[in-house]
Amino acid sequence: MDVIDMIDQVQDTASVKRVFGEPVTQDGVTVIPVARVAGGGGGGGGKQEGEHPSEGTGGGFGLGVTPAGVFVIKDSHVRWQPVIDVNRIILGGQLVAVVALLTVRAIVRMRAKTTKSR
Repeated sequence: MDVIDMIDQVQDTASVKRVFGEPVTQDGVTVIPVARVAGGGGGGGGKQEGEHPSEGTGGGFGLGVTPAGVFVIKDSHVRWQPVIDVNRIILGGQLVAVVALLTVRAIVRMRAKTTKSR
């Protein structure tokens, strides 16, 4: 596969259809799912002239998709409903708690040293 073919596949893969899903309508409410799409690519090449002729190729592509939320359309009003990632919220809370505990510990130790030296 050459680089042009790879770029064509990237364009096909990273399309608007990956970001906005098919709308679903029921009881007068339309829901349009939305996702975050991130991609990356690679490259390559090669061809050496001289004592040791060789050829090379390369390639690579990655795509990540995570849900972002939905647009809810009801009675001509559009509302954005984001996805809540509970795992990310829990991890963030744990990080804040650890930093707070380490800060409190450092303050207590510092105060203990200053009261001993008096």
